[in-house]
Amino acid sequence: MIDVRPFGDLGRFDNDWLAARYHFSFAGYHDPARDGIGPLLVWNDDTIEPGRGFDRHGHRDMEIITYVRSGAISHEDHLGNRGRTEAGDVQVMSAGQGIQHAEFNMEAEQALIFQIWITPSEKNLTPRWEQRRFPKAERDGQLVPLASGRAGDESALPIHQDAAVLGATLLAGQSVEHRLQPGRTAYLVPALGQLTVNGREVNARDGAVITDEDTIQIKAVEDSEVLLADLP
Repeated sequence: MIDVRPFGDLGRFDNDWLAARYHFSFAGYHDPARDGIGPLLVWNDDTIEPGRGFDRHGHRDMEIITYVRSGAISHEDHLGNRGRTEAGDVQVMSAGQGIQHAEFNMEAEQALIFQIWITPSEKNLTPRWEQRRFPKAERDGQLVPLASGRAGDESALPIHQDAAVLGATLLAGQSVEHRLQPGRTAYLVPALGQLTVNGREVNARDGAVITDEDTIQIKAVEDSEVLLADLP
């Protein structure tokens, strides 16, 4: 079963520096039919204006994965971590027992990011932050683990959950396959382009909930960039 959630139907928040679209209930947006999938609670599609961002604030007991679609995002936290994550790359913040951080777009162009929140398998863990480069050329025609707590995904940024976020870039006509183990669910979002997923059309920034499918066949109708979360 594949349930496509069009981008235009997502929750939304707009002010003078942030255009946010919510795949699931978040902040002032609540839809009881969209309260997350298993440990995946948040998938936000944020456009941040130059020189603006999220002032220092706190989180706890959450794995927060940031995928930069365009531009760059700069991070700083109370642990002394500082970093700049560019388009196509990923940062993971394990909030654990508590972390205070800020995220800003220090560039001259808009920053477009996905924020993905996954609940951890344990609480009160030691907080940490890490970033890693994932060149798009190395994802050409294949799904590469970007953040994962599953065995065998050592090249991915670690998270504290039996889940994985994978990414692929596909040229028009290319396809990639993902096996979904029994009892698991997937959430798929094209960052760019247009796809078919087991024959269902999924456009850029739509979300697709995938359940009761042994094999996920992803085919690019046009040049595309796709993220897929494999969830317990």
